[in-house]
Amino acid sequence: MIARWLQRARSRLLVFVHDILMIPLAWGLAYWMRFNLAYVPPNFIAEAIATLPLVILIIGPSYWAFGLYRGVWRFASLNDLARIAQAVLVGTMLLLFVLFALNRMAYVPRSLPILFIIFQLILLAGPRLLYRWLKDRRLDFSSGQRVLIVGAGRAGEMLVRDLLRDRQCGYVPVAFVDDTPRRQGGVVHGVPIRGTTADIPHIVERFGIDMVLLAAPSASAVQMQRLVERCERAGRPFRTVPQTKELMAGRVAVNQLRAVSIEDLLGRDPVTLDWAGIQQGLAGRVVLISGAGGSIGSELCRQLAQCGPRQLILVDHSEYNLYRIETELLDQPIPPSLSRYLLDVTQAAALERLFARQRPDVVFHAAAYKHVPLLQDQILAALTNNVMGTRLIAAAADRWGCERFVLISTDKAVNPTNIMGATKRAAELICQDKQTRSSCRFMTVRFGNVLGSAGSVVPRFQQQIARGGPVTVTHPDIERFFMTIPEACQLIMQAAVIGQGGETFVLDMGEPVKIRYLAEQMIRLSGREPGRDIRIEYTGLRPGEKLYEELFYPSEGFTETPHPRIQSVRRTEALDSAELAVILDALSQALQEQDEQQAAELLGRLVPLH
Repeated sequence: MIARWLQRARSRLLVFVHDILMIPLAWGLAYWMRFNLAYVPPNFIAEAIATLPLVILIIGPSYWAFGLYRGVWRFASLNDLARIAQAVLVGTMLLLFVLFALNRMAYVPRSLPILFIIFQLILLAGPRLLYRWLKDRRLDFSSGQRVLIVGAGRAGEMLVRDLLRDRQCGYVPVAFVDDTPRRQGGVVHGVPIRGTTADIPHIVERFGIDMVLLAAPSASAVQMQRLVERCERAGRPFRTVPQTKELMAGRVAVNQLRAVSIEDLLGRDPVTLDWAGIQQGLAGRVVLISGAGGSIGSELCRQLAQCGPRQLILVDHSEYNLYRIETELLDQPIPPSLSRYLLDVTQAAALERLFARQRPDVVFHAAAYKHVPLLQDQILAALTNNVMGTRLIAAAADRWGCERFVLISTDKAVNPTNIMGATKRAAELICQDKQTRSSCRFMTVRFGNVLGSAGSVVPRFQQQIARGGPVTVTHPDIERFFMTIPEACQLIMQAAVIGQGGETFVLDMGEPVKIRYLAEQMIRLSGREPGRDIRIEYTGLRPGEKLYEELFYPSEGFTETPHPRIQSVRRTEALDSAELAVILDALSQALQEQDEQQAAELLGRLVPLH
């Protein structure tokens, strides 16, 4: 520490000595310039030399007083220039006042003060800016990868500035490309804008580019796909800065560069939420999340923790998943108040004790089995967890006076062709029926696949690519709706707040994506070419699998909601509560007796498979 202090003190002293030496130089140049860089009369020379000690004595302390030595030349900025200007003006005015008091400024030409100020500014600011320019241009000829930066906007400017400052980053910015016409031919921190994104392959070859850096955090999925395609044609690796929603305010740095992810290519415009309304609806409430350790449940916990709940209740039957999300939440700078319960939602007595003790105000029911092929021959487990579990927790919420109950459903519940979809549709029916005779607001949120969730196609493709392939796709034309886990959870919370009870909310999933395209893009993002480096193998549709998923029934009518990305649908025909109760009671008995055939028949009566 002492060594660092001594080094800083020595650096400041050297800079101060430099500035003191600039004072007589500026003073002499001012006199010389006044006489047109020609002969200076002896009497003026004599006066200049005689007053020089006084000039240094007054101007030097002014430099110090205005903090010219708090800044570092390496990072000289407009603030430093402003301090220099203030010190020069104040010091010069004070000098003129003293000279006028001493000898009425004899032999001091009227133009001299202006010239003296100008030369001080040049001699003080010039070396500082030159030093920074030399450092930023890295004229020590250090080696590094030559990079092309895509996007000359704010993010690109901050990125190139960081690249130029950091000697050890290993990147040397060579050129920009940008599609904004007014930026063409411009220069950003000395790095020229050489063309548009369509010119990427040509510029890469012409300037020997080693890597392409995408500085377009607000690019849409379509724009990002186009950029990635052009980078792939150029045959160079590429990296990107985080998306706008992930960036720290006003900061883009080298260490934030990352590989382009499949979320960048399939994502959509950031969701704009009514956070004030969400916090008003959830702040100070006791919120229970079933399936809290799962993909959706754990992200819900993270986001709900930011809404100021009085308490979070985490429920999961997986010991490890529950431990993981509890530890993550407690490690936050301001951990939420929480309790956790290791239990299964099919344990009626345990649920009853939990609701009686905690009295939750809001329930997010995310606990469910969801793997389509696996559940096709595990009908008893699927019915027990997805149907009976929903019946039990919904009944507890009704009995113990919850304000809201949100069932998290799936697009596979619409015209289901598999056991998983049928059980989720049955869960929807249970919640719709509860709403007809309960003060609790029961609502359902329905959406498609989430990128990166446990057991989803993305982690499976990643594993297959890591092994060198083949990547298995069931059918060339199969397609699914996708959204990111954070986006899904944000819309779930928004729906929970705006719901009045009885609605089935359908989240805007955008356009469906072909699984074949997803596989091809993931292979390309790994740096390999589909069909050449890694083969795509089509295995045929699995039992219960559809080519296309649907988000609503034809009989469901859309109604708008306060949020543009959420629509509400209502069934046109009413469900008979008595018949539903009879079927569910019989189903419960069949499950207790492990009668798979009877359970399947009862599920078919409740939700016919298509």
